[in-house]
Amino acid sequence: MTETETFDVVIAGGGMVGTTLARLLSDLGSKGDPLRVALLDRAAFDKLRVPFVSQPESFDPRVSALTLTSKALFQQLGVWQHIEAMRQCPYTDMDVWDAEGTGSIHFSAAEVQQASLGSIVENSIVTAALYEDLDAKGNLRTISPFNVSAIDRNEVGEYLLRADDGKVLATRLLVAADGANSKVRELAGFHTREWDYGHAAIVTAVRTEHPHQHTAWQRFIDTGPLAFLPLDSGEDQNRCSIVWSVVTARAEQLMVLPDEEFMVELGNAFEYRLGKIESMEKRFQVPLRQRHATEYFQDGIVLVGDAAHTIHPLAGQGVNLGLLDAKALSEELEAGLKTGRKANDKRILERYQRQRKPHNLRMMWVMEGFKHLFAEQAPPAVWMRNFGLSAVNDVAPAKNLIIRHAIGMP
Repeated sequence: MTETETFDVVIAGGGMVGTTLARLLSDLGSKGDPLRVALLDRAAFDKLRVPFVSQPESFDPRVSALTLTSKALFQQLGVWQHIEAMRQCPYTDMDVWDAEGTGSIHFSAAEVQQASLGSIVENSIVTAALYEDLDAKGNLRTISPFNVSAIDRNEVGEYLLRADDGKVLATRLLVAADGANSKVRELAGFHTREWDYGHAAIVTAVRTEHPHQHTAWQRFIDTGPLAFLPLDSGEDQNRCSIVWSVVTARAEQLMVLPDEEFMVELGNAFEYRLGKIESMEKRFQVPLRQRHATEYFQDGIVLVGDAAHTIHPLAGQGVNLGLLDAKALSEELEAGLKTGRKANDKRILERYQRQRKPHNLRMMWVMEGFKHLFAEQAPPAVWMRNFGLSAVNDVAPAKNLIIRHAIGMP
């Protein structure tokens, strides 16, 4: 008979959000007793799979634009020093322009008295940094591989997680941090509202003729936004991560082009702002879908990160929202535990949902509005877009308000 291990909190999903939450919870407890926390993932973490470690000249195609708020959280956890020891690229400026017309806007960190607007970091580097020293946390267990295949409850109301290899874990509170296609969310029967954008993102890393100038570049095209995000490559400041959102049929055409032809198409779409595209790494195509859970919790199960919400990648805000989820849930758990409540107390989870759901919904609708605004090609809409971008660019208070909101400043 398989022995069942019991924990106060089990986090399903060992990506950036789940591992951040695990580190936040590892210091919590009640009356001197630390929370017993388990962090599960379908595959064992292997640092040798991190491109920076195995092939330092290569880049992970998946990157995140971390806000100053996210950076501060990682500094609090002692994680940022590990990220800096590998690589991250602070960006000081952002250029945004419309393909149809002359509208443009430029954001600068200097305008809000900051050293940078944020940092572009490969996702695998963030995860590797989070796993540093993780085993030193005495009350935190990492269990992988653990592929959740079933969830039920025992006679005392604990959730039983069953893996496909027969392992069984029991927990008072189950956290789904297992991504957009969350297995836990599906097994628990959460309802979501979702729709397919009809777009896909092509992601890769490229080398450009001219240096990126620590600037994030975004061009709005009628087929979708194109972003060039600066990467750190030592003295070579000519490497960028690209996220090119196009209609699915166009993405499929671009994916089968030879590299040389794709680089020409990419350079044309970017108006050669950084000169020719000189080389590129392997391309990946990611389908784009918006999804939002109607509720973030039910009795003893709570959703965080992409398991709760996914948004269009045009602003790079997805992981930052997930990190804010993790921070809010840990703070509500800490407050509840101090008053003697259990980790699965409904009042704790209600407060978490009240704090995060409205904020995430606002960001989702703002991104949706931007997407529709820049997709519209009727002449009046093009004129309004160009006028609006240029007008905001000339009004410092309005522009600074946008900057502060985007980088997570109050």
